[in-house]
Amino acid sequence: MTVKDHTYITKSNLALKMTEPPSFLKTADDLMEKVKLIKENQYPEPTRWGESVNGVIQKIDTDEKVIALTFDACGGDFGSGYDKELIDFLIDEGIPATLFINSRWIEANLEQFHYLASVDLFQIENHGTEHRPLSVNGGTAWGIQGTTSVEEVVTEVITNYKMIKELTGHEARYFRSGTAFYDDVAVQIVTDLGMKVVNYDILGDAGATFSASQVRDALLRANPGSIALLHMNQPSSGTAAGVKAAIPKLREQGFTFVTLEQGFKLE
Repeated sequence: MTVKDHTYITKSNLALKMTEPPSFLKTADDLMEKVKLIKENQYPEPTRWGESVNGVIQKIDTDEKVIALTFDACGGDFGSGYDKELIDFLIDEGIPATLFINSRWIEANLEQFHYLASVDLFQIENHGTEHRPLSVNGGTAWGIQGTTSVEEVVTEVITNYKMIKELTGHEARYFRSGTAFYDDVAVQIVTDLGMKVVNYDILGDAGATFSASQVRDALLRANPGSIALLHMNQPSSGTAAGVKAAIPKLREQGFTFVTLEQGFKLE
């Protein structure tokens, strides 16, 4: 096995290599073959852990004044709310956004999920199945135990991918883990699945703990190509009010809003 620039090159990886995601996802058989190859692969031990390891996208590579607003919906006992005020504002203002949605949130909000998937402004993407940090050896972030093996990494990604596709027909090309933490091997596995790991360069609401003014101020620090991480599952938080306060000011500064798909086409 050869390690070069933190990309693990093996016979399996060469077989997995593809051009533009998710070209391998043409049929269910293609997907299962890809999963089989990954599980058979001998990945090395991880050497990096965090939110910005090699292979994690943090911003759009462009000089154009665009911002990608991304909103996580985490699910679980304390994360299955629906911020209707926020969503209605985005729709009323015609603001594109990318929604990273977890399986648990979908199960708790099936009607709302179908509605969100029907809105042309929104791009639905993959926020995992159990909202776990993505690791091959059980890395922990914010007190949450991560996945512990290659098989668990694949399950965390693919189970929710399948749910989204079955419910909407959409093939989620982009992945963000619960907590946005990864080790470098887990990122490579997602890449081998034909997907891209996307985090952020603007911490928009700190897990929906920021006040409205903190959310506003965070968004106003945007640069061309910024990706903002916010939440749409905590209606009692300051996120909606902060977004509503920031949008007019960002527009005055000449910024426009894009989905991730739209933004990456500018690179």
